[in-house]
Amino acid sequence: MMAQFLEIKEQYPHALLFYRMGDFYEMFFDDAIAASAALDIALTKRGKHLGEDIPMCGVPVHAAENYLLTLIRKGFRVAVCEQMEDPAEAKKRGGKSVVHRDVVRLVTPGTLTEDSLLEARRHNFLAAYANVRDEAALAWVDISTGSFHVMPLATVKLGPELARLAPSELLVSDADEAELRPLVEDFDIALTPLSRGSYDSTNATKRLTDLFRVGTLDSFGQFTRAEVSAMGALVDYLDITQKGKLPLLRPPLREAADSSVQIDAATRRNLEITHALGGGRAGSLLAAIDRTVTAVGARLLERRISSPSRHLATITDRLDAVDFAADQTRLSEDLRAALRKVPDLDRALSRLALERGGPRDLAAIRNALEQAETISHFLSGTELPELLSACASDLTGHEDLLALLDSALIAEPPLLARDGGFIAKGYDAELDEIRTLRDEGRGVIAQMQQQYAEQTGITGLKIKHNNVLGYFIEVTSTHAEKMLKPPHSDAFKHRQTTANQVRFTTPDLSDLETRILNAAGQVQGIELRLFASLREAILNDAPALTQLSRALAEFDLTTALADLSRAEDWTRPLVDTSRALEIIGGRHPVVEQALRRQGHPFIANDCVLSADAEAAAIWLLTGPNMAGKSTFLRQNTLIALLAQMGSHVPATRAHIGLVSQIFSRVGASDDLARGRSTFMVEMVETAAILNQADDRALVILDEIGRGTATYDGLSIAWATLEHLHGVNRSRALFATHYHEMTDLAKRLPGVENATVAVREYDNDVIFLHEVRMGAADRSYGVQVAKLAGLPDSVVARARDVLASLEDTARSSKNPKAMIDDLPLFAASPPAPKVSDQLPTQYRRLTDMLNGIHPDELSPRDALDLLYKLKEASREN
Repeated sequence: MMAQFLEIKEQYPHALLFYRMGDFYEMFFDDAIAASAALDIALTKRGKHLGEDIPMCGVPVHAAENYLLTLIRKGFRVAVCEQMEDPAEAKKRGGKSVVHRDVVRLVTPGTLTEDSLLEARRHNFLAAYANVRDEAALAWVDISTGSFHVMPLATVKLGPELARLAPSELLVSDADEAELRPLVEDFDIALTPLSRGSYDSTNATKRLTDLFRVGTLDSFGQFTRAEVSAMGALVDYLDITQKGKLPLLRPPLREAADSSVQIDAATRRNLEITHALGGGRAGSLLAAIDRTVTAVGARLLERRISSPSRHLATITDRLDAVDFAADQTRLSEDLRAALRKVPDLDRALSRLALERGGPRDLAAIRNALEQAETISHFLSGTELPELLSACASDLTGHEDLLALLDSALIAEPPLLARDGGFIAKGYDAELDEIRTLRDEGRGVIAQMQQQYAEQTGITGLKIKHNNVLGYFIEVTSTHAEKMLKPPHSDAFKHRQTTANQVRFTTPDLSDLETRILNAAGQVQGIELRLFASLREAILNDAPALTQLSRALAEFDLTTALADLSRAEDWTRPLVDTSRALEIIGGRHPVVEQALRRQGHPFIANDCVLSADAEAAAIWLLTGPNMAGKSTFLRQNTLIALLAQMGSHVPATRAHIGLVSQIFSRVGASDDLARGRSTFMVEMVETAAILNQADDRALVILDEIGRGTATYDGLSIAWATLEHLHGVNRSRALFATHYHEMTDLAKRLPGVENATVAVREYDNDVIFLHEVRMGAADRSYGVQVAKLAGLPDSVVARARDVLASLEDTARSSKNPKAMIDDLPLFAASPPAPKVSDQLPTQYRRLTDMLNGIHPDELSPRDALDLLYKLKEASREN
C-alpha cells in the first residue's frame, strides 16, 4: 500500500495527496505534517519507512469539502486519489492485492466547482497570461459557470485587469514567472507556472478546436497568436487538473481593451467598489446597491460594476431596460417573485458536465425551466425594450426538457445519486416493479401464497423463509401426498421433509426470491442509469440553457436596479459623447444609507465640470477635515461609474460625458512589506495617474503632498494640478489644504475654486456639508482637533501658536525665527482647576453643601443648617 502511495505521490510532488482508504482520505510523510498543522488535526504514525516512523493524518470522506476549502485558502493544492475498484475485486487477484487507486482530480484555487467551496454571488476565475513575440493576451474562465473570455493586453495594463477580474489563480509561462510574480503578489492571487509547451499556439489551436468540435476558431472571432496561446494554456491546465473531464465551456468571447472603463487597483480600493477598505463586502458600493435575488444576477451585477461600459449604445440599452422595469412596478414585482425561486443554473450545468452533479442539480435545471415559463407568461403581450426583448426570446423553447425532468424527478431529490429515491413513481415501469419488490416483498409473497393455496386447494399452505433454504412452500404431512402427485408434482419440486411438514419450491418462487434479494441493488443501478440519461439530455441542450441563464440574470439585474431606483429616489442619467460632468443634487449611495440607519439626512451637492474638446475641467476643493470633501470626491466618481454600468444614479439630475478611465488618489496608507512609506505610496499612485490619464479620464485627488514638508508638499500639489490641466486635460476634482493653490483658478482656464461650507460659533466649528463655489480662508484644524477630544491645554496652546504663525505670515517675517521665539510647550503651566480659583469662603460653603443629604434632614435640622450657611457666607 505504501509503495502505491509513493508511486502516485511522485506524480504530484507539489500537491497534498488525499489518499482514499475506506471512509477516510489519509495523508502520509510531509503531506501529513503540513496538513495536520494547517487543519489543526491530530498527527499520528503508521508503520515505518527506511527505519523511520511514517507520519499520518486523515479526514473523513463525508466532510472532505470543508477541509479542502481550508487547505485551498491557505495556499495548498490537493490531489484527490480515489479507490478505482471495490476491495472485493482486488481480493480476486490474490489475498494481498492492493486496491487500484488513481488521482481523479487536482483541486486548485481556480478549479473549484462545489457550492460549499465557492461564493454563490461571485465568480471564481482562472486566468492565463501569454506573451508571444511582441503580442500579449489575457484569457480567463470560470469553470463553475462556463464563461470563457480573452483580450489582447499589454503587460503594463495587466495590473488593472487583474484588479477588475480578481482571479483566484493565474497561469503564466515559466519563462515569465520571475517578471510577473512581484505584480501578482500585490493581488493575493495564486501563481501557477506552466511549461512552454502548454503555451504553444499551434498545439493550443488543436486543443481549442477539439474542445469545441469545430474545424477552425474563425467562427468565434479573429484571435491573435497570443490570445490562442493564453486560451490553450487554460484548456491544457484544465485537462491536467480535471483528469480529462473538461468542464462545459462556452465559446470564447473576445473583449476589446477599450470596451470598459479602466480602473486600477488603487482606485478600486479607494472607492470601495466591491470591497470595503476594512476588508469584506459590507460597506462597499456593491453591497449598497445589490438587490438581486439570484446567484446569476448577483454575479452579473459584480461584473457590470467592476467593468462599466464605454459603448454608448450598450449603456443606453441598459438604461432603457431599467426605465421600463421602474415604470412597470407590478410586472417587476411579479418577475422578482418568480426569480427568487430560480436556482444557480450555470453551476448546476457545470457540475453535471464534470460528472460531479447529483439529483439536486437535475432538479435545479427543472426548477429554473419552470420559473422561466412563469416569467415568459408574465411578459406575454408586453412591449419590451430591446435588451429585455432579446432576453425574453431565450426563455422559451425548453418544453420537452421540462416535461422530461418534471415526469422523471420527485419534488425534493436527495443530494447524491447513490442515495436513491429521486426518480418519480410512474416514470419507469421496471423501476416501479423492482421498488415494489424491495418495499413490499411481504405483500408480493402473500399474494403468491394465496395463489398457490387456490391452485392446490390446500388452505393451510404457507410460504416461509429461512437462511438455509431461502423462500419455500410448506404444507403438513397430510397434504404432502397431494403435492407429490400429478398434476401438482410437475410445478412443485420437493425440497425437504421434517417431522410434521414437507417443503417445496417452484421456479416462480425461486425467481421471485432472487429478485427480492437483488431488488435494492437493482433499484440503485436503474436509478443511476436513468440519472445518466437525464444528465445527457440536459447536456445536449446546454447551449440553450446557457442562454436561458444569461436571460434570467439580465431580468434579475434590471428589476433589481429598478427596485433600487424607486426605493432610493434615483434618476436616469443622461450619458453622451460629450466631456461634461454635471451632477445636480448628487449623493453618496453608501454614506447615505449609513446615515439613514442613524436617523440623519444626507446633504446633497452639485458638481458641474463642463469642458469643451480642448480644455480641462478641474474643481479645486478647499475646506476643513470632517467637512465632507472626501465623500464629495467619491460620490461624483461613483455616480459616473453607476451611469456607465447602465444604472440610475443617486442625484436629482446627471449628465455624464463618457469616461474612459477613473483614477483616485484618496486616503493614506503605507506598504511596509515592500518598504514604502505613506508618502511613497501616494507618489507612486499619483505618478500612475499622471502617466496614464487621458482627456476622457475622471480623476479625483485628495490632499496630494501632505506626507512631506509643507513647501515640498505644496510644490508637488501645484505641479500635479498644472500637469493635469496642461498635459492630461482630464476632468478632475482636486481637494487640498494648501490655500495658496486657489490662485491657480485665476491663472488656468477651466480651473474653479469650490469649498465645503462651515460655521464657527464660540470657538467651535459646525459642518454644513454644503459645497459652494469659492475658496476657504482657513482649514479649522484646531477646531477639528478639539472635536476629536484633544486635551483643552493642547487645543489652547495650538490656538496661540496658530495666531503667532498667522501674524508672522501677515508681517512677512521669517516663520522659523518666530517659532524659535515661542516659549516651550512644557513651560506653559496647566490650566488651573475651577475649584482652585474659588475664594476660601466659597470653598467652605461648597464643602458644606456637598455634605448635605436632604432625605435624612428633619425640619429642625434643615433650619439649623440654613443658619450655619448664612453665618459662613458672612466670614471673610
